[in-house]
This record gives sequence, structure tokens and C-alpha cells, in this order.
Amino acid sequence: MPHRHGDTTSRRASALLASAAVLALTGCGAGGFAQESPGADAFLDRVQTNCGKYSVGHQPIGWLLSDSSTDTTFVDATTKLFSGQFSRSDYRDYLASFYPGVTSQATLDCIYNQL
Repeated sequence: MPHRHGDTTSRRASALLASAAVLALTGCGAGGFAQESPGADAFLDRVQTNCGKYSVGHQPIGWLLSDSSTDTTFVDATTKLFSGQFSRSDYRDYLASFYPGVTSQATLDCIYNQL
């Protein structure tokens, strides 16, 4: 059977729609960010103050939580940890999948101790 361009385009469109559906269901992607609250803001402030010297992968937490950072992933994941949307193991695994490099147990313990 000959390969037709329309078939490839249709399969790509289907794959993109399926990916968007998965992202929406898992809380990732546009609109999937955890909502911040005064409690979550205070938690993030504690993480910044007490854990800012540690790194997630190769990214310092102090920078990830600074006003100059455009990275919203760490804030979103950490807010989800605070609100109970992520378990500690889910949080650890999520950070490991998103930030290359090692995130030490000391870093995670510091964040968990702020809960």
C-alpha cells in the first residue's frame, strides 16, 4: 500500500490530540498548574529561606524561586506537594524526570521538613 501524506498528517494530529488529553488529565500543561494559596505561598517562602542553598538537578532552589526565574515547573510541583496532589515519592520522581542531574536526599528532606 502506498504511503500517503494525508495518512501521516492524520496520525500526527491524532497523536497530538492524545498527548494533549493525557497532559490535561495528569494536570500538566496549560491550565494544569496548582493553584497557589496563602498557605502555599508561606510554604514556598520557607523552602526559599531554608532550602535555597540546595539544588534540584543542576538548578539552585534559590534561583528557581527567585523573581528572575521564568521556570514555573518547580513552583507548580512544590505547590502540588504542599496541597497533597503529589506524594513525596511522586514529587521526587517528577523532579528527577524534569531536572537533569542528581537531586540529593538532603535537598528533598529540607523541602519535606518545611511541610
